[in-house]
This record gives sequence, structure tokens and C-alpha cells, in this order.
Amino acid sequence: MMKTHGLGLSTRCIHAGDELDGRGGIHTPLYNHSTFAFRNTAALLDVVEGRAMGNLYTRYGLNPTIRSVEEKLASVEGGEQALVFSSGMAAESATFLAYCKAGDHVICLGDAYGGTMELLGGNLPDLGISTTFLLGSELDRLEDTIKATTRLIFFETPTNPQMEVFDIAGISAIARRHGVLSVVDSTFATPVNQSPLALGADLVIHSTTKYLGGHSDLTGGAVIGATKFLAPISVWRKNLGQMMAPEVAFLLARSLRTLVVRVRAQNAAALTIAERLASHPRVARVNYPGLPGFAGHALANTQMKGFGGMISFTVKGDAHMVAAVVDRLKLFSIAPSLGGVESLVTQPITTTHHGLSAEERARRGIVDGMVRISVGLEDEADLWGDLAQALATGPTPA
Repeated sequence: MMKTHGLGLSTRCIHAGDELDGRGGIHTPLYNHSTFAFRNTAALLDVVEGRAMGNLYTRYGLNPTIRSVEEKLASVEGGEQALVFSSGMAAESATFLAYCKAGDHVICLGDAYGGTMELLGGNLPDLGISTTFLLGSELDRLEDTIKATTRLIFFETPTNPQMEVFDIAGISAIARRHGVLSVVDSTFATPVNQSPLALGADLVIHSTTKYLGGHSDLTGGAVIGATKFLAPISVWRKNLGQMMAPEVAFLLARSLRTLVVRVRAQNAAALTIAERLASHPRVARVNYPGLPGFAGHALANTQMKGFGGMISFTVKGDAHMVAAVVDRLKLFSIAPSLGGVESLVTQPITTTHHGLSAEERARRGIVDGMVRISVGLEDEADLWGDLAQALATGPTPA
């Protein structure tokens, strides 16, 4: 296997984790096997008891295709080890369950994906695990919110859907000072734009369904960090049956090879589109870290290498008028995911945060007029033309 330590990000995305199988393939092949055979009992026990690395059983992750993509992810994210999962939510749930038991406490800072909020606010309380949800504007309360029973601080940056940016190094330092784990969901940023582990975070989580997969043809998740932090999570993954399928791992490795060129192109197009949206008369507000007027712009400049392909903006008018704008889009498909080569659009009140009460959405600033777009790889001029025609149709609200 090629040693990729110290090589550039694009090189690691392509070569890390790959191992030739003796038949001439240039990448690790798909081993679509549920189990693997041994030449004798001693060889089997060496693997089972941890004396030798080998392939054993796919649900355990001991499959060469799965381990290959995990090594690639660890290298790309700058972590000691990576674990892949059947979904991003599987990755989150295994992490919470590995570190929290009845009576324990979690802090969720800022906005988060609706499914994450449902897990923390609805499912985990059934197990006796409580969560304090702090708004981004309540960051000054973070240290006082930590209890003796607090086990981890979880936050996205940038956040879904308002693109709020949080100080990874500062928050991780607070967590470390109190003996609490810092867990960053970096799905929106990707390793191309942000390196949470290098900034001091203990664990970084991705929904690999999004940018890391990049083609809207796989569902998966990943947790990356130090082996000592991943060991308990691995046990939960195994026993909950949350393993990523070898076919998905193979597709994910394929996608990671083009991650850098895809994300950099989406960064550039999104910045141009955000700038144009900001000057459009029908747009009241644009949330994008790359805009100088955005509240988190200065911080994003210090901890991000690019600002991503995600934009949210508020259209002037009521929910009906905003839905009409979305419905007029032709190149942007109405869909709840993100990060693919195709551009997508959604209204958070109808998809990602539909499950929140109207009062909670209002408290978080997720208004009826908010639209979230995922900028793909179509020609930038075509994407702006589509947005412009959708926004131009109909009267401009006062």
C-alpha cells in the first residue's frame, strides 16, 4: 500500500487506502463478500483475537473494500482512524450511544439537521440521556451549561440551514478543559474546506451521502478521529448492525477521488451566486460564509479554506409566494439532500426542519421565506439564469 502521509489532499483522495490485489487493478476492488475463509484455526484466531489484521466478517468492518475507504477517509480528514456507517444518522447515533448512558447530558450548539434534533430531543431522552440546545447567539452560555454529567458537545459548522460558523478551536478548548468530547459535523464544509481535527476537535462526523459521495447515488456516514475515541463507537456500530455495505464503500472511494475538484468548483460558483442573490431586489437576506457582510465571515476566513456550495436565502413574501419561486426553478431539482453534482433546492420548513414546531423554527430564525440551495456542477451562468427567472416572475413585494 502506498504511503501517503505528507502528500497533498488531492493525492491522498486518490491514492490513500488503495491496495493492489495482484490482478492489475489500480484501485482496491469491490469485495462483495459477507464472510472470509482461513487456511487454519490458528490464522482465524489471530484475527479474532487481534494479533493479526485480516478479513473476517463484513458486519464487523473486516472487509478489504470497507477498510480501504476508511483508510482513505482517515488520511483525507487527518485522523488516526475512520469508521464508516450505513448513514450519517447511524454515525451520529452510534457516537452518542457510545459515550452516553442514562443520566448523562449532551450539549447541541446552534442549528442542526432536523433528524439530529429529533434524535437528541426525542429518542435519547427515552434512554435517560438529556440534551441542552443552545442557539448560536447563546455561545456565551456554553461553559456554564456544562455539567458533571455532560459527555459531549456537538455542533455543525457551517450549520444547516443558516450557515452559521462556529469557532472549532475555541469550543474544542472549552470541551477539553472540562473533560468533555467535542464532536463536529463537518458535512457542509468537507475536508477540502475545513479540518476540524487539526483545529482541536476530538471527532468529526460526515454524512457521506452528501459531498463525499457527491453523485446522489449512495447513502452513508463516517466518524473520524483518534483510535481511542473510535473504539467504543466501533462496538456500537457492530452490534447495532450499522455497517456500510461493501458496494457503497466502493462507490464512496470512487467519489473521494474527485472530491477536491468538485468542491472547489462548487465553492467558486456558490460565491458568485451568493453575491448576485445579495443584490437581488426580491431577496431579503443571504446566508453564506463567503459574503463579507455575513456575521461569520471573519471567522470563516480563519478556519476555512473555502466557503462551500451551500447557500440559504430569504425571499420577500409569504410561504405561498416563496413556494411559487421554488416551483418555477428548472435546473434546481426540488429535493431534500445536497452536495451532488446536480443543483438542488429545498425549503427547510417543508423538508429538513419540517418536524420542528413553528415556534421552534421561529426561535431559530428558520422563516417561511427561507430557501436552501445546493450548488452543483452545472454552468454557473445557467444556474444564475434559472434563479433569476424564478425570482423575476410575479410582482416584487414591498
